[in-house]
Amino acid sequence: MVHKIFPFLAWFADYDKSSFKSDAIAGLTVALVLIPQSMAYAQLAGLPAYYGLYAAFLPPMIASLFGSSRQLATGPVAVVSLMTAASLAPLATAGGQGYIAYAILLALMVGTFQLLLGILRLGLVVNFLSHPVVNGFTNAAAIIIATSQLSKMFGVNVDEAEHHYETIMRVAEAAFVYTHWPSLIMGVAAFAIMYGLRYLNPRIPNVLVAVVITTVISYFMGFEQNRSVNISTISDAKLQEQILEFNRAVTEIEKLSGDRTQAYEALSKVKEQHDAIGILDVDHEISVISQKISALKDKSGGLRKELRNALLAGIPQAEKTLIFVHQKAAAKGAATDGKVWRIKVGNTPLKEDKIIMMSGGAVVGEIPKGLPAFSLPSIDMKVLGHLLPYAIIISLLGFMEAISIAKAMAAKTGQRLDPNQELIGQGLANILGAIGKSYPASGSFSRSAVNLQSGAISGLSSVFTSITVVVVMLFMTPLLYHLPQAVLAAVIMMAVIGLINISGFVHAWHAQWYDGLISILTFIFTLVFAPHLDKGIMVGVVLSVGVFLYKRMRPTVVSLSRAEDQALRCAQTFQLQECRFIAMIRFDGPLFFANASYLEDKIMEIMQTKTELKHIVIVSNGINDMDASGEETLSLLVDRVRSAGVDISLSGVNEAVMSVFKRTHFPEKIGEDHIFPTMEKAINTVYENTHKDNEEQECPLVPVCN
Repeated sequence: MVHKIFPFLAWFADYDKSSFKSDAIAGLTVALVLIPQSMAYAQLAGLPAYYGLYAAFLPPMIASLFGSSRQLATGPVAVVSLMTAASLAPLATAGGQGYIAYAILLALMVGTFQLLLGILRLGLVVNFLSHPVVNGFTNAAAIIIATSQLSKMFGVNVDEAEHHYETIMRVAEAAFVYTHWPSLIMGVAAFAIMYGLRYLNPRIPNVLVAVVITTVISYFMGFEQNRSVNISTISDAKLQEQILEFNRAVTEIEKLSGDRTQAYEALSKVKEQHDAIGILDVDHEISVISQKISALKDKSGGLRKELRNALLAGIPQAEKTLIFVHQKAAAKGAATDGKVWRIKVGNTPLKEDKIIMMSGGAVVGEIPKGLPAFSLPSIDMKVLGHLLPYAIIISLLGFMEAISIAKAMAAKTGQRLDPNQELIGQGLANILGAIGKSYPASGSFSRSAVNLQSGAISGLSSVFTSITVVVVMLFMTPLLYHLPQAVLAAVIMMAVIGLINISGFVHAWHAQWYDGLISILTFIFTLVFAPHLDKGIMVGVVLSVGVFLYKRMRPTVVSLSRAEDQALRCAQTFQLQECRFIAMIRFDGPLFFANASYLEDKIMEIMQTKTELKHIVIVSNGINDMDASGEETLSLLVDRVRSAGVDISLSGVNEAVMSVFKRTHFPEKIGEDHIFPTMEKAINTVYENTHKDNEEQECPLVPVCN
C-alpha cells in the first residue's frame, strides 16, 4: 500500500551512486532543453514567457514522483499550449491578468479530472480519442502552431481574425511591407544553429546553444531599441488624434463590458423571478450593449492597424530627445537618426505620457526573479462552465500524448506501466502546478527522448530538472532579458516539425479506408475551425463514434463454405460454391438491440434466395455478448424459420451467451440437440438429414460426399 501511494519509493530498490550520477546528468540535460522551450510554449499559450518557467518548476517533479514511468519528462508542450490559448481566447485578452488567472484555473481543472480518472481506474476513457483522430488533429495543430509564429519571425503585429487562416493572410500582408529584417535573420540563424547541431551531434543541447548565441548577439547589437515618449513628441496631429480616439474606444469597450456583465447578473435575477417582461427588457439591453461593443472593436481594430503601420523617423533634438515624423515628411531634407520607428500598440489604452516607440526587434524582456507565490486559483462557477469541455479535451489529449510516449520508452527499458497511476501522476502535477502558477502541462516526446538518451535511470532525473529550473528562476532570469522573440518562435517551429506525420494518414487508410477518411477530415476541419480547435477534434470524435455505432448496428454476416485448405471461409470473398441445402451463417459481433433485426433480415434474404434450403446453422463463435433483445429476436427467428419448413441450429456458442440462453430457457426452445460445440460437428450431424433424399454430386461443405 505504501508503494501504491508513494510509487517513487520503488526507485531505490537497487539504486547506487552510479544511478544517481546518471539521473543528475540526464536531469540537467533535459533542463537545458526545457527552459527555452517552456518560455516559447508559454507565449504560444498566450501567457508571458516566464509562466513557462513556472510550468517547468513543479509539474516535472510531481509527475515523476507519483507516475509510473521513470523516464517521462513532463512540462509545457506545444499542443496543450495551443489548446490552452484556444480555450481562453473568448474569455479574456491574451497576457492580461484575467487571462493568466483563467489559465491557472484551467490547469487545476485538468489536473482534477485526470486525478479522478486515475483514482476511479478509468484510464480506458482515453480510447474515445482514436488514433486516426489524434493523428489528424496533431498534424493540423502542428501546422497551426508553426504558422502562428510567423508574425514573430517577421517582426510584425496583427490582430487575430475569427479564423486562423485569415490571421495568416493578415501576417503575410503585413510582412510584405513591414518585415523587420533583423528579427527574421535572428529566427533563421536560430534554425540554422539548431539544425546544424542536430546533424553534427544530436547529444548537444542545440536549443540551448541557439538561445545563448542569439541572446548574446542581441545584447551586443542592441537588438531591442525602445523609447518611452510623451504624445507631444509625435508631430503628426492626425496620429495624435488617432491615439486619443483609440484610447477612448478601448476605454469605452472596458466600460461596456462591465455593463454587460451587470446586465447578465440582472438577467439571472429576473429569470429566477419568472419576470417575462423583465427578461425581454434585459435581453434587449444586452443585445444593444453587445452591438456597441462589436462596433467599437471594429473601430479600435482599424485604428490599431493604422497606428501599427505608421512608419516614423526620429529627428534629434536638444538633450538627446527625438521628435517623430512620418518618413515621407522627413525625406524632404530633415536630419534623422536613420532608424524606422513604430508605435507599440496592444489591446489596452496607450499611456499618453509613456508611449512606447519601437525601432528594434522584440525580446522576452524582464522576467520576475524568484519563485511564484503559492496559492489556490480563484474559482468562478461561470468560467468553470465555459472551461469544462476544454479541460476534458486537454486532459484526454494530454494524457494520450503522455502515455503514448511512456509506452514507447517502456518498450525499450522493459519497464511495467500502469496507465491509471500515470493519470494520478499527471493529475497531481497539474493540480500542484496550478498552486505554483502553472498552466496545463503534459508529457513531452522530445524531452523524454533526451531524458532516455542521457541515461536516466529513475524519475529522480525529473527532480534534478525541476531543481535546475528553480536555480535559473532564483539567480539567472536577468540573462534572459535580451532573448529575441523570433528565436522563441524558431524554437517552437523546430519542435512541432516532428509532430507532422503524413505516414499516419497512409497507415490509417491502409488499415481501414474509413479510418483514413476520419483522419483526413479531422485534419481539414481542425484547420478550418482554428483557433476553435475543440470543434475540429469533436468532429473527429463524432465521426469515430458514428462509424463504431454503424459497424455495431451492421456487423459482418457471411455465408461459409469449404475452401481448398479445408477451412470454412466466406463464400463471397473467396468465390466458393455453396451447399444448396445447408446455409452456414456466421455473425461477427455482439447480438443486441441495435443489430438483432439486422441478423433476422439477412437470414430472411438467404431463405428467399435459396429455394432448396433445408437447414440453417448460425455460427456463433463471433457472438461474444447478447442482451434481452438479441435473445428475443433469436427465439422468434427459430419459430419463423421452422414455420417455413426449414430447420435451424447454433454452433460454437460461448459461455457468456450460453449463460443467457440457460436463464431464458432457450435450449429447450430450439432443442439441446440443435446446439453444437463446433462447426464440423454441426455439418456432420446436419448433413445426414438434409441430404438423405436429395442428390448433390459434391457437397461444398464436406471434403467427400457420403
